[in-house]
Parts: sequence; C-alpha cells; structure tokens
Amino acid sequence: MKPQFRSPSSIRLVAGSLLAAALALMPAARGQGSPQAAESKKTLPYRIITNDRLGVHVFQEDDLGITARVDAKGDINLNLIGQVHVYGQTLEEAERAIENAYIDGRYLRHPKVILTVEELAPREVSVQGQVKIPNRYSLPIEAATTLAEVISRAGGFTDVAKGTAVRLTRILPDGSTKVYEIDVDSVQKGKEKNKAKTEQANMLLEPGDIIYVPERII
Repeated sequence: MKPQFRSPSSIRLVAGSLLAAALALMPAARGQGSPQAAESKKTLPYRIITNDRLGVHVFQEDDLGITARVDAKGDINLNLIGQVHVYGQTLEEAERAIENAYIDGRYLRHPKVILTVEELAPREVSVQGQVKIPNRYSLPIEAATTLAEVISRAGGFTDVAKGTAVRLTRILPDGSTKVYEIDVDSVQKGKEKNKAKTEQANMLLEPGDIIYVPERII
C-alpha cells in the first residue's frame, strides 16, 4: 500500500517513496521573527501543476478509472468526456470539475470522483543572474516560499547586482507570461517603507517562476 500524505484540509496526496524522498530533500523556508517569515511558513493547499500524474477513480464505475498526466495546457484526458482543465486547482476542486463534466455530458447522473496524486512533477523555480549561487531551487509542496527567501537561498546578491530591479517571470495557466520588476534589495535592507512594494518583494513563488537579477551599470 502506498503511503498517504494528508494536509490539514484532508487532501489525498499519494506519491510513494518518490514523494518521501522529495520531501526529505526540500529545504525548509527560512527567516525567523518577522511578519514576512511567518507569512512564508503558512500552510498552502496542494494545487495541481503540469506533469503531475493523477489517479482518477469514479465510484462504482471501474471502467472509467484511469491514471493520467496533466498536459502542457493543464488538462487531463479522461474516458468518455475527453479533456478537463485541472491546472491550479486543489484535488477537491478538480474532483468537482470532473464530476460536472460527466453530468454535463449526460454520462452520469450523480458521479463521485476521487483523485489521488500518483507522481508529483518537480516544483522548482529558477534563479539566474547576479546571485552568488544561480540554480534551480525546489519549493516545498504545502509551505509558502517568498521571492526574498529564495534569493537568500541563492546566496544573496553579488557585489554588482541590481537588486532594486529583480525580474520575476511567471507563466500563467493560459500559456501567457507576466513579468514583474521588484525592488528586493531595499526591502531586505529595511529601506523600503512602501507597504505595496514590501509585499511585492515577499510575494509567494509558484512552480516554474524564473527570477533574474540584472547587473548594475557602474
């Protein structure tokens, strides 16, 4: 029997020894004593991402049971109903979406769907440019990690870094990208008093985020 991991919201997260190993290797969020640190340590619900492999179980409908990987569009391909979008959803939200798809397609009147995660896709962000240890960094599955924290994990800024103009590129569920330019350096040094800018420097990261620290023009 595969071990199960349950969050406080009773999410069914199954990944066997691969999940256990991944959790053991994932570094904990750093920072103590600040509101930002407390915020970053809060528990987050598990959300489905591209390349997660899901087990779909339909109560009393064994023929509809399937294991499917979430494709690049954030969909899974299911028996009878085809593509259902699940990217960014919790397991409970995805279960309801699949149930509604069976109802809307008039295949089942009262379906009961249970999802399990059979294999987790890597949850990583990339930190590039003028940090001391450019690399890919794993995100904890159900704990928040902020932009400022991951820069600290990357060794902090180099002497020639322009930490006032850190660029964060995020790929959205529809495939488009959004780019943020963030003053992390001033917030880390306690110079930034603007609440909105402070919150932006401590924004929560999502899998696939790309962080780039440019070089100062000397």
